[in-house]
Amino acid sequence: MSDGVLLREKVDHVAVITLNRPQKLNALDADLRVAMLEAIASVQSDDDVRAVIFSGAGRGFCSGADLTSGGGGDPNPPTQNDHLDDLGWVGRQALAVYGLDKPVIAAVNGVAAGAGMSLALACDLRVGSEKSRFKTVFIERNLSPDSGMSFFLPRIVGYSRAADLIYTSRTVEAEEAHRIGLLDRLVEHEELMESALELASQMAVLPPLALRVSKRVLQHNLECDLGAALRYELTSLSYGNKAVNDRKESLVAFREKRAPRFSGT
Repeated sequence: MSDGVLLREKVDHVAVITLNRPQKLNALDADLRVAMLEAIASVQSDDDVRAVIFSGAGRGFCSGADLTSGGGGDPNPPTQNDHLDDLGWVGRQALAVYGLDKPVIAAVNGVAAGAGMSLALACDLRVGSEKSRFKTVFIERNLSPDSGMSFFLPRIVGYSRAADLIYTSRTVEAEEAHRIGLLDRLVEHEELMESALELASQMAVLPPLALRVSKRVLQHNLECDLGAALRYELTSLSYGNKAVNDRKESLVAFREKRAPRFSGT
């Protein structure tokens, strides 16, 4: 499926969302921002989708906000819906990606800069190649970070490394990105999408409800002490027990020494 500026495809239980403005390194203009939110809402409501991949067409993953698409040089040119709340489009995008209750993988095929880097950081995992590179950018535009970067980056690489990358806006090439945790897996460029699909497919064959609850537990317990985390884990276990058929299937498949077939029920 194509929205022009966005391509959508489903491979078995994996949704692949591709930013499709290659001539602009997939910079986020008003049309792409709207298409992104619509695509995220679509995969969120589709029970047949169990994992999601974001990537970019052409040479870039996403170069951030499109500074040439109007707004008189405003780095975040307003649209009709940009002032519905105090989050702005950058905040709504970060919440939408992070709030997906399915595993989300960024296949970082090229540059990820500014809000495009934040998009990758909002995903659960990042797979990249020798062509991947990251750049915070904001300070070069006389801006402080937005789009969730100040939340995601220190949680992924640690405070001091986040400060280094934000304060200097230096480019992080693929090998360093892998070493410091910006990339979870580093593969040959020709194998990037295959590797991302393989990873997503490994998740998509597992019990869907257990995956959703596991993601909720991980995110919740980033922000609390051990006691609260342990209590939340125990509470969340009850959600998994609601998938009665999947629980039975896991036991039967184990006894029959075969791969389980989970239905999400």
